[in-house]
Amino acid sequence: MLNGKKILLGVSASIAAYKAAFLIRLFVKEGAEVKVILTESAKDFVTPLTLATLSKNPVLSEFIDNQNEGTWTNHVDLGLWADYMIIAPATANTLAKMASGVCDNLLMAAYLSAKCPVFVAPAMDLDMYKHGTTKSSLDNISGFGNQIIPSGTGELASGLEGEGRMAEPEEIISFIENYILDRSPLKGKKILINAGPTYEKIDDVRFIGNFSSGKMGVEIAKVAKRLGAEVQLILGPTNITSGFNGINVHDVTSAQDMYDACVQLSDKSDIAILSAAVADYTPASKAKGKLKKTENSMQIKLTKTKDILYALGHSKRANQVVVGFALETENEENYALGKLDKKKADLIVLNSLRNEGAGFGHDTNQISIFSKKGKIVESELLSKTEIAQLIWDTIIKLYV
Repeated sequence: MLNGKKILLGVSASIAAYKAAFLIRLFVKEGAEVKVILTESAKDFVTPLTLATLSKNPVLSEFIDNQNEGTWTNHVDLGLWADYMIIAPATANTLAKMASGVCDNLLMAAYLSAKCPVFVAPAMDLDMYKHGTTKSSLDNISGFGNQIIPSGTGELASGLEGEGRMAEPEEIISFIENYILDRSPLKGKKILINAGPTYEKIDDVRFIGNFSSGKMGVEIAKVAKRLGAEVQLILGPTNITSGFNGINVHDVTSAQDMYDACVQLSDKSDIAILSAAVADYTPASKAKGKLKKTENSMQIKLTKTKDILYALGHSKRANQVVVGFALETENEENYALGKLDKKKADLIVLNSLRNEGAGFGHDTNQISIFSKKGKIVESELLSKTEIAQLIWDTIIKLYV
């Protein structure tokens, strides 16, 4: 959910500053890019070198970096750069500045410039936390639209027991992810996606298949999950074995297996995206054991498989969205529009094998998206993750 997000972490002067190191590691592990602003007094509790090493970015403290030829740190750019800003720990002093607009350091200047959601994790001793001025500060900060991460109860630096202990790094990550999930455009949506090839058995050791890797469909599923959806992924035989956290994966082998699974789950889906490279034909009979090589040639009779997109398109509910894929080598646009109409799909995503770096086996893809109005999206060659995001951006804009 935090993969690819830009995180601006502010660290103020509290003994809890040591937790910032663990927090940074969790953000980086989630795939986020982290920049850190450390107040001058916070350097007494945690070193810039530690946080810079973990974040893989220079730690910022001053408006002017005299050690780097007087470079000016642009607090406005920092506020625009971040997707999310987190101040952890936030001391009573920092909270008071945030509440009243005092801007006497880089952290406060970046905070006042931030265009993104801001999260605050207070950390202080029990009596300070309970003081009326601290409560007033928190109320004001919350009233500005900032998110307060509740402090925990436990042993404090003074030796007292009570409220004021900064939330643990795992709790902070969970709080932010729940915030994102609650505002995700696909929250509550049930999504059906199929991906990968199918294998059609000739005998017990041979099959008819294709070169699909399943990467495109898997990326579509991952993006849907990050956007808050409940995802059912029907996956043909692939080498992809990881990265399915929170995604319900249904492994299938043949076109019939995939058809059965899609039909069974389609009634419960709000959006179905059919990206799998399903075989058009399957052997009429499957031999038991291994066929022996006895003749110079062999003929295999093939029969048509059931058309999943046709079945789901013609049976969809009034408020259900069905998206199909087309892979073509000639007359691409005509075939895509014909498929859209014949199969009663809402959108068709077209791949062309003529585009270098697109299609089967690549980590990149290049697509066009067609609706009944014609071509509505045409992409450049992008990573399949970026293509998946583009597909979802289009679906969300039109139907969610």
